[in-house]
Amino acid sequence: MTSTWAISFADIEAAARRIAPLVHRTPVATCAALDRLAGRRLFFKCEHLQKVGAFKFRGACNAIAALGEEAERGIVTHSSGNHAQAVALAARLRSVQAHVVMPHDSNPKKRAAVLDYGARVVSCELAEREAVALLVAEQTGAVLVPSYNHPDVIAGQGTAALELLQEVPDLDAIIAPIGGGGLFAGTAIAAAHLRPGIRIFGAEPLGADDAARSFAAGHWLPQSAPRTIADGLRTSTGTLTWPIIRDFAEAVVTVEEPEIVRAMRHAWERAKLLIEPSSAVAVAAVLGDAFRELEGIERVGIILSGGNVDLDALPW
Repeated sequence: MTSTWAISFADIEAAARRIAPLVHRTPVATCAALDRLAGRRLFFKCEHLQKVGAFKFRGACNAIAALGEEAERGIVTHSSGNHAQAVALAARLRSVQAHVVMPHDSNPKKRAAVLDYGARVVSCELAEREAVALLVAEQTGAVLVPSYNHPDVIAGQGTAALELLQEVPDLDAIIAPIGGGGLFAGTAIAAAHLRPGIRIFGAEPLGADDAARSFAAGHWLPQSAPRTIADGLRTSTGTLTWPIIRDFAEAVVTVEEPEIVRAMRHAWERAKLLIEPSSAVAVAAVLGDAFRELEGIERVGIILSGGNVDLDALPW
């Protein structure tokens, strides 16, 4: 196991101090009905109640707040939705311009929210968004704040697990969904420091399982043709996040699309947790047979990553 990861726990502590006046300290929820389905106690960190409706605001807020005078040139990013909204709001709070590159097929509700926060939206094809963002940065002089492969972004995301373990310190395990891996990476660093020996899991859709395939192979493998309702988890893990997944995850649990929909519906109906499919991936993993068969786990923390759902396109 390497000792040189992108961030340390001290970076997460610094991020928590920096963003405390700007973010919500989200609640931790429980649900007896979901406990029964899982066969253990579940503690949900409700990041769907975060500003912009997702944990992404933590990382974007930390990265932009940490910038010096270069922030005055503006901020540019590329994202399909939640990070786009997070950067747009964080830039507005810093009184600087945000340029957000979004694929043509992004969730229309998320695109509308980005515009409402005052950002400029640049449309592109999904495969071109990174190149277009670099072009916009070159044309405008704006500072690039990527959605996950950035130390300040990862440190900001880790503050959710920091808060969870401050409130519920005796967890046996913690699980977070994996897209680009920023949330998992921050969660893992925070959890391993605060509760040595805690069992750390990632969760992915089977249709976008690059982290699981990489973990099984023992080396990084790129995402290939992702097909999943969990639109926030279609991204490949990055050069900074993959080593943390490799070194800290006990396993990356994959779930199929019907499981994601079922978990999302359980969360809505049983717990009144109005989460999006990407959040439901972690819930589905904990409710699945493979996780339920694990021994020695009585209390599980679940990071609910977001709740930005297109109500006109619910999966049931």
